[in-house]
Amino acid sequence: MKNLVLLLTLTLTLLTASGQKEPYVIYNSKGKKVSYKRMLKTLGEKDMVLFGELHNNPIAHWLQYELTADLHAKRPLILGAEMIEADNQDELNDYLSSKIDYKALDSTARLWNNHKTDYAPLVDFAKDNSLVFVASNVPRRYASMVYKGGFEALDSLPAQEKEWIAPLPITYDAELPGYQNILKMMGDHGSPTLVMAQAIKDATMAHFILQNYKEGSLFLHYNGAYHSNDYEGILWYLQLDRPELKYSTISTVTQENVHKLEDENKDIADFIICVDQNMTTTY
Repeated sequence: MKNLVLLLTLTLTLLTASGQKEPYVIYNSKGKKVSYKRMLKTLGEKDMVLFGELHNNPIAHWLQYELTADLHAKRPLILGAEMIEADNQDELNDYLSSKIDYKALDSTARLWNNHKTDYAPLVDFAKDNSLVFVASNVPRRYASMVYKGGFEALDSLPAQEKEWIAPLPITYDAELPGYQNILKMMGDHGSPTLVMAQAIKDATMAHFILQNYKEGSLFLHYNGAYHSNDYEGILWYLQLDRPELKYSTISTVTQENVHKLEDENKDIADFIICVDQNMTTTY
């Protein structure tokens, strides 16, 4: 009788567990499920990790924080993000060193509307642990200039302003599948200069990542998934300058069924965080 009770209890436990809904599942590039622990171990052996997010996805933001904390326990970390532009690095540094408070940072830097909920925890982690946090993105006004007039529009900028952009002239391959796909997605609204505007962001983020990287550290960079999907974008520029470094990428996708990775979401990154598409968004 005792053994029967134990068997029934185990069966009910397994049935209950199997019936629970999972908000996300992590996959490797081939679509095989992997544990967070396995992903953490692999990423901890890299020099640079690009964490591609969906900007309004709470699971991605939560895992960014958890991964940051867990990697910090293993390796010296350098953090960086698309969400803060390079010409706001001084203001960010003042906040990290407690020279200014959050209110002052918010009023002097061009923070994203969801910074307080989604990115402030990462910046505060850097502040609390005395980590470098790199404002890696090109100032948006320069991306706008490229969209209107191509890379040549940047040539007339003063030398001081060019310090906030990847060194000119920008190396550029318009035939990269990711850039070609932008034209397809935008249809009649697409243009060669629109793709150039994407490239100036990718090149600038890669430039500031490499400029701030220190041997023996792990640089963890947060960016929109499209900036590193398919091993292109930022990663293409990083590998162009430093092919010997060990890189890894993460992407975030949403699906109706998280228990099998759809073919279109395979091979876009080393690890794919597949989130239930019904997940509440942050905006």
